[in-house]
Amino acid sequence: MKKRVINLESQKSKAHRYRFTVGRYFQVTVALVFLVFMGRFLYVGISKTVNGQNLNQKTEQLYMRNQVLKANRGTIYDRNGLAVAQDSQLYTVYAILDKSSINYKNKPEYVVNKEITAEKLAQVLPLSKNQILHYLSPIHPAFQVQFGNAGIGLNKKQKDKIEKMKLPGIKFFETQSRLYLNGNFASHVIGLATPEYNKKTKKENLVGTMGLEAWYDNTLSGRDGYQISSVDAANYQAPNSVQTYKAPVDGNNIYLTIDSQLQTYLESRLTYVQKNYDPVSMTAVVEDLKTGKVLAASQRPTFNPQTKKNLSHSYRDILIQDTFEPGSVFKVLTLAAATNSGNYHPNQYYNSGSVLVKGSAIHDWQAHGWGSIPFSQAFARSSNTGFVHIEQQMGAKTWYSYLKKFRIGQKTGVTLPGEQPGFLTFNSPIDQAVTSFGQGVNVNVMQMMQAFSSLANNGQMVKPQFVDKTCDPTGKTITNYQIKKVGQPVFSPETAQVVLSNMKQVLNKRIGTGSIYRIDHESIAAKTGTAQIANLKGGGYLKGDNNYIFSVVGVTPAKNPRYCIYITMKQPRRMSKPAEVILASIFKPLMKRIILMSQSGLNSSLYVKVPNFKGLNYSDAVKKANQVGLELEKIGKGDKITAQAYLPGKKELPGSRLFVKTSGQMICPNMKGWTLDDLHQFSELTDLNLIISGSGWVQDQSILPKLPIKSKDKIKIKLKE
Repeated sequence: MKKRVINLESQKSKAHRYRFTVGRYFQVTVALVFLVFMGRFLYVGISKTVNGQNLNQKTEQLYMRNQVLKANRGTIYDRNGLAVAQDSQLYTVYAILDKSSINYKNKPEYVVNKEITAEKLAQVLPLSKNQILHYLSPIHPAFQVQFGNAGIGLNKKQKDKIEKMKLPGIKFFETQSRLYLNGNFASHVIGLATPEYNKKTKKENLVGTMGLEAWYDNTLSGRDGYQISSVDAANYQAPNSVQTYKAPVDGNNIYLTIDSQLQTYLESRLTYVQKNYDPVSMTAVVEDLKTGKVLAASQRPTFNPQTKKNLSHSYRDILIQDTFEPGSVFKVLTLAAATNSGNYHPNQYYNSGSVLVKGSAIHDWQAHGWGSIPFSQAFARSSNTGFVHIEQQMGAKTWYSYLKKFRIGQKTGVTLPGEQPGFLTFNSPIDQAVTSFGQGVNVNVMQMMQAFSSLANNGQMVKPQFVDKTCDPTGKTITNYQIKKVGQPVFSPETAQVVLSNMKQVLNKRIGTGSIYRIDHESIAAKTGTAQIANLKGGGYLKGDNNYIFSVVGVTPAKNPRYCIYITMKQPRRMSKPAEVILASIFKPLMKRIILMSQSGLNSSLYVKVPNFKGLNYSDAVKKANQVGLELEKIGKGDKITAQAYLPGKKELPGSRLFVKTSGQMICPNMKGWTLDDLHQFSELTDLNLIISGSGWVQDQSILPKLPIKSKDKIKIKLKE
């Protein structure tokens, strides 16, 4: 028994020593780990380096913000300083929902109260509270959400309103955009600039993609700056923390040769014809032939650069990217060449109706002709057979040399991308013959304008121009574009007078094909054209009364031309009236407008400066507005004017509508017929939320006229062209 007790005590002693030994090992291990950790900590503390990376630098980078300072793209103005394309900063609003978004002050950077947030946002966004709540309550967990199209494209005023609400979790990101103030307005000439992401610079910038926006992209583009500064955990800039700063440099501004008043009027006439007669295409150009400055130019089909409506169906600039057989307006060139080379004999007679060239018959548009007539009537009657004889009298070699002097088949070099040079088929006698009346030769519109300029400059062609000058952001002129002569004079001043005299005869009611273009008591000369269209599938030319390119060119004054209109119309699909009647609906009112403007000097005196109406009684303001030709639109029941949409001194066209605000209850006006510009003025003064759809002019409004309205009310507006 005693021996057994001793053994038990021995076993306990061994267990105790074992536990002691294990405990010692554990203590030593813990101590070693602690020493290693402390050594590493001391090393990091002294060297500031982990895995070869400096912790100070990493921490500094974590709280440094490298901010791009966006440069503004240059503004495009018309010849009188009215903006037609300018930068517009737009914003997209979004909401952070993730509840782990806490800033360094332990304040939430996520939406805390969805009910309040929705209620507040509904005051600015064109959404109801319930619609916003729907966005804020996604089915699946999301870090952040946007608000559909309603949260995109906010202007700075809307952004500022939301920011003043100080709603946790509501953030914005900025998008550069381009504002085209006039809608369908020389769209293919001015072109488009759209945001594009540059993979190399990892930045989004506005880039010109068509028209002058593309051609002058380097001129209009600015250079972004940057700012590197310290920020806190919530990304707010610390006071006096700017480390590095480079100012942005805005792009240069461009002043066009285009006159807004004339351009707007031209667009309205083209739209009228497009709606009523539905041609496949149309072009129209108004040019100062003395200088080459294009005063107005457009086409159909076209598009609205602001809304991008119809862009996919009308991307081509048919003024310079499409070529066509010009038809009888080309006889202007033929007559000039024959006269200048001594091969035009106006008193000689020829048999009209038809002529054989190497076995092929060429007919006049009036198949039986006019019998035996003098060459002096060939131009006015637009006799193809007469011009075949004239070409034969010149000889192919002489005629070809003049075609080269007129630069047929060569690009004009106008400042629009994608110009096509056209071509000349001149291999056989029949080829040579038909070129005399504008078939078998393909040109673009601006080539014809360049050729017509010779009529106003004693045979010297000048290059068409769309840009008058470029200025830096301070307004200092960088480049004034001068008249650009093209080659040597093609013909003499005497030849010019012979051609112009024949063009006046075109308006003669007895023998001329263009008497409908005549304007009583005005000095005009013109030439008509009816060109066949090649049948690309079956060969030859298309048949049918409407399968032509109808055209007219007119100059004024007739003896010493200054201004020129050239219009083409291809295949009107609803040809309920003769082609010349359709073209005259554009030509005559446009020519009248040009003559009126030329008598006024065709300069900025046609525009008026907006007076200062603030503080005036409404009746006095109306009198003051009438004196300069402006129309006032009153907002408010009061009498004393408290604000006006346009600042004093701004240049506007006579007849423009200007909005002024008075004190008292606001009453909803009748907006039918208002333009987008009118709506912008109205919105700015009233602080209303206008939800606009469509393009063109106002057709419908959700709040009826004469009903009371108040700030932040929503009105749905429907536009229609």
